[in-house]
Amino acid sequence: MTAPTWDPQQYLRHADHRTRPFLDILARIPDLPVTPAPRIADLGCGAGNVTVLLADRWPAARITGYDNSPQMLERARAHAGPHLDFAEADATTWTPAQPHDLIVSNALLQWVPGHTARFPAWLDAITPGGTFAFQVPGNFDQPSHVLMRELAASPRWRTRLAGELRHADAVLTPTAYLDTLTAPGITADVWETTYLHLLHGQDPVLDWVKGTGLRPVLTALADDPEARDAFLTEYRDLLRTAYPQGPHGTVFPFRRVFAVAHKEKR
Repeated sequence: MTAPTWDPQQYLRHADHRTRPFLDILARIPDLPVTPAPRIADLGCGAGNVTVLLADRWPAARITGYDNSPQMLERARAHAGPHLDFAEADATTWTPAQPHDLIVSNALLQWVPGHTARFPAWLDAITPGGTFAFQVPGNFDQPSHVLMRELAASPRWRTRLAGELRHADAVLTPTAYLDTLTAPGITADVWETTYLHLLHGQDPVLDWVKGTGLRPVLTALADDPEARDAFLTEYRDLLRTAYPQGPHGTVFPFRRVFAVAHKEKR
């Protein structure tokens, strides 16, 4: 899979809907251990728009947002402050260099193959009374992704796009995450929610996925604008049938999986 090139402006076009899952998981994160300056990592911070919500809740905390996209980090650094900074890191190799009171990841781990193998190192870095929390999309079996994969695998596109897209096994089931996170001294809270996003405008589902799931395709075809536009036209027509516009907008069901692992105090 080619590392996708990100477009912060496109991603933030649906920031209101994309932020809601982070607010929901933030509400389930317990208070951090009482220290003068808690240490927080936002792994896969993107444009930094949700990292600032961590700073709002814990203004005295030392917060670092990590991402491997130069485009996203450039946008995120506009939010930097005395206790909030941003740094380049890859979740496939990132290991905390010091103890953390909270490690949180919002809609990142689906991009990290075998991401549960990273959990032990991250949990080891959590201080007693601290938390590791994440949410991932669980909609890879929905038309938005199935149609994208089927089109990419069609005779016209398979040569250009083979291996570029993630499949349904990009994330685990809630039960599998619960089993993976449950360990002596750790309490795991895992759940799933399906949001019914009511989107507006012309071809809003296409506009949504252009900011996230479609990035590998857009990156692979970036050197061929004619091919890129042809793929988008075919995919757009499929999405119009799968997600018809209603009298009040286009309903876009979106399932997400959440996990909060809390380490007990000694």
